[in-house]
Amino acid sequence: MDELSDHFKRKKGGIITMPFHLRYLFSCSYDQALVCLTLSATLPQLRPPPCEANQACQEANSREIAILYFSLDNVGWGWGLGVPTAAMLFSISIFVFGYPLYRILDPAGSPFTQLLQVTVAAFRKRKVPFVSDPKMLYQNKEIDASISADGMLHHTKQFQFLDKAAIVTDKEDLKSTQKPNLWRLNTVHRVEELKSIMRMLPIWAAGIIFFTASAQQQTFSLQQGNAMDTQLTKSFQIPPASMSLFTVISMLTTIAFYDRVFVPFANKFTGLSQGITFLHRMGIGLFISIFATLVAGFIEVKRKRHAALSKSTPPISVFWLVPQYSLHGISEAFMAIGHLDFLYDQAPESMRSTATALFWTANSAGYYTSTLLVSLVTKFSHWLPGHNLSKGKLEYFYWLISCLQVLNFVYYFLCAKFFTSKSLQIQTNEGDDSKGKGLGLENGV
Repeated sequence: MDELSDHFKRKKGGIITMPFHLRYLFSCSYDQALVCLTLSATLPQLRPPPCEANQACQEANSREIAILYFSLDNVGWGWGLGVPTAAMLFSISIFVFGYPLYRILDPAGSPFTQLLQVTVAAFRKRKVPFVSDPKMLYQNKEIDASISADGMLHHTKQFQFLDKAAIVTDKEDLKSTQKPNLWRLNTVHRVEELKSIMRMLPIWAAGIIFFTASAQQQTFSLQQGNAMDTQLTKSFQIPPASMSLFTVISMLTTIAFYDRVFVPFANKFTGLSQGITFLHRMGIGLFISIFATLVAGFIEVKRKRHAALSKSTPPISVFWLVPQYSLHGISEAFMAIGHLDFLYDQAPESMRSTATALFWTANSAGYYTSTLLVSLVTKFSHWLPGHNLSKGKLEYFYWLISCLQVLNFVYYFLCAKFFTSKSLQIQTNEGDDSKGKGLGLENGV
């Protein structure tokens, strides 16, 4: 185990510097992919010929790098892909020229190493009996100074098996001035950091189903729009993909209203700087998201009924999709932002940047869950036809997701009800410790 400790000490500088260089490498790779897409959409030699009427479309051969070729009615994909390619090149140039101004901090080790040390130390002392008084657990402010600028974490009663990592035994030599072997003995602050992460995970997981429902706004809602009347004037049609603009507008409007109107009003009753707790904000977002998916199902029923009346009857307007897009934007203003704020607020001080990674991990997990759900529904039902949407039962799929959202909301409510926020011991200027103070959240919802 000592060899493992030395290994992490030697590698801790690489843990900090490696992601910085990987960002540059991945940015270049990303831009190369955009260049390839732009060329495939612009140069005729890199895409199959257009399909003629009553003729089978020619597939792309091995010499053509385009996998799929789409055509727009008015605007080509060359411009659509060329603009982000140029923007990406511009951002990379700024990154490169700004590198000399980058402030390089001395490597302080990986926070994941600290979590692993607590786990190993607790496992090593699994047979050691618990102490009767938490004050007997090991604390060392000098060791934790670099990771406790905001304050020392208080001891909590949850996950008491981890407390064994801070139990002082006869094997630890605390008389010397050297710091203890952190693979055998950890401070209460470091143990509570791991506890904070473990308490966050159930709330974090509630965001997966939310993003699963969000994924449908970018897929099946687009198919709904393709089957609707997109004619705004005699000479202008609304691209169905642009309907997501209403999601952005509603989200930005809700954020402005929330910050400028709701927060000052709620602050008079709750005394919280953010108006309501992050848990309340997330709960409101989850609740609105359920209605967004339900409305999408009812709009699909109306669209199919209208299409079944007569083939000569024009389809209903694409603006019938505005309610579901708008409700989705409102739910994101509450849930997505509240989710990110919650993770950042409750993450240990040494893992604040990891909170953002957790947020995007939930986002990606939601999209993977959506893909899995679509695959299962397609395999065991005929709800999602590949070509004619009116022959399927898309509304059933929406309502299935709504049921999952209801179950997820109940799960979230229970997790939030029994959630315990982290509590800090703030040190005053005189050097005395102030009383423990919970940050950001109240217990429960």
